[in-house]
Amino acid sequence: QRCQSSVCSKNRVDLMGMSKLHVQTERIDDIPLLVEQQRQMGIAEIIDSTVARHGNRQGLSMGWMVVGWLSYILSQSDHRLSYVEEWATQLLTTLNQLMPGDVRPEDFTDDRLGDALSHLSDDAVWEQIESQLNQRCVQVYDLPTNTARVDTTTVALHHAADNSELAAFGHSKDHRPDLAQLKLMMVTLDPLALPLVTQVLPGNMADDGLYVPAIRATQATLPQGGMLYVGDSKMEALATRAHCAATGDYYLHPLSLKGQQRELLRASIDHVLDSEESLLTDIHDTAGERLLAQGWESSRAQRTEVDGQLLAWQERLLLLYSPSLAAAGYRALDERIDQATAALLALTPQPGRGRRQWRDIEALQAEAAAILNRYRLTGCLDVRYEAIIGEHHIRKYRDRPPRTEITTRYRLHVTPNEQALAAVRHHIGWRLFVTNAPAERLTLTEAVRLYRGGTPTIERLFARLKGRPLGLRPLFVRRDDALLGLSRLMSLALRVLTLLEFVVHRSLTKEETQLAGLVPGNPKLATAHPTTERILHAFGQLTLSIIELDSQRVAHITPLSPLQLRILQLLKLSETLYSDLARLKPISV
Repeated sequence: QRCQSSVCSKNRVDLMGMSKLHVQTERIDDIPLLVEQQRQMGIAEIIDSTVARHGNRQGLSMGWMVVGWLSYILSQSDHRLSYVEEWATQLLTTLNQLMPGDVRPEDFTDDRLGDALSHLSDDAVWEQIESQLNQRCVQVYDLPTNTARVDTTTVALHHAADNSELAAFGHSKDHRPDLAQLKLMMVTLDPLALPLVTQVLPGNMADDGLYVPAIRATQATLPQGGMLYVGDSKMEALATRAHCAATGDYYLHPLSLKGQQRELLRASIDHVLDSEESLLTDIHDTAGERLLAQGWESSRAQRTEVDGQLLAWQERLLLLYSPSLAAAGYRALDERIDQATAALLALTPQPGRGRRQWRDIEALQAEAAAILNRYRLTGCLDVRYEAIIGEHHIRKYRDRPPRTEITTRYRLHVTPNEQALAAVRHHIGWRLFVTNAPAERLTLTEAVRLYRGGTPTIERLFARLKGRPLGLRPLFVRRDDALLGLSRLMSLALRVLTLLEFVVHRSLTKEETQLAGLVPGNPKLATAHPTTERILHAFGQLTLSIIELDSQRVAHITPLSPLQLRILQLLKLSETLYSDLARLKPISV
């Protein structure tokens, strides 16, 4: 949040007892830009056409209220309901210039914002909003619709899970297993990572069964065949692949190392490496400078039942070796070897006070086996057990004769099994991917570049959602409908961030130029991929001043800097977006 939020100040000055001067200032900053971006997306129009207006409702429409709230969230990095009314009061003149009708602070009370969340929590309403918004954005911004990414994340909640259907304990991607959480499934459009479908689910649901509903919802919003859905190994359920194949769409994802798939990977690696001729194809980045991977492909037939009917299709198996993945795998293996060796040697320390000595060889062997299993190194480290026999002489005591006790303790020695470790290293860096896309639709090289990606990823989208600038975590609402509605509202905010950034990137790419001046302290640093966060920050310190003297009322706006004018140019927006705010219209306070 900015050090200075939008501030409205009012001062009255008595000029020699003749008249009073009234000066009002409002920090407008990036608000006009955010409102205009949402107007182009049609957010207010779509919401108002979907949500029926209550007969007794007065003031700002539901759609424009949501636009104002989203502008607050994106500008202030705060989604709390209780602060929006005060913010609107401080920007009343600006909001009246930007929005239709008569904007009042009461339009942004907690109750009215809560009503918006209730409407967004309605599944039928939300499906219509998402569908219309997707279609409009694709049309207005001329977006490609041939590739989408699918993934899930979790949001930790400081909520009691007892009375909630959404808050539940499960695997936490926030590394907070002690907290209840909800799960978000998102489908985003490549190459800009634009959210298409947002599904809010209980935090204890398994991921495998969430892909088909998400893909089906995407197909309903963009009804066309030939979409390629890219995901991780959790997308490998046969039902998910069958749904894509049955509906004329495609999938691309890696296979996990479960059961027969591990053996399939090993067999494929051995086939490629043992072949007398080279079967691998080198795959470089788009510049042709860096080796991304080496690959080989084969095919296999797949069949399963879909809606009671047998479905058969051909699936391509892509075997890929990644040098970067191999290097990371070697480092991880060496770390596991060092950690396992240290843990094993710690079992049999030198004798000393408080140091356990093993007398039972079977118990020691079981403990060593458990350590090897924990570090996934069974058979890779050879463990040798040395029996150390000692004599302990005991003197005569009263009627007990002197004697000698024989004791046996065990010392453990660890050596690497180089042959077994070589076999493990032999398979590091390899992965199997599957796709039903034909080669003319997706070549091996395109598949590698697409999965590796140089474009914004869905993970970055999740980071924006849960961290800055949106800060969905922690959530400050309690009821399930509010949790659901607020999560969906934040997905609308993600759309605004993504599209604004995409338009600037596309303009810079078309001009083959870069944008400088966004980084404080380094005004000469230029980039062709500025973030929305830096773009919005560049519009700080803009003020609208309203001066009243007697019956005259005039306005003045801080002149836009060259950087701000350049950003508006890249966004295809006119500087009148700001200068027109000086044309005041009457408002009722």
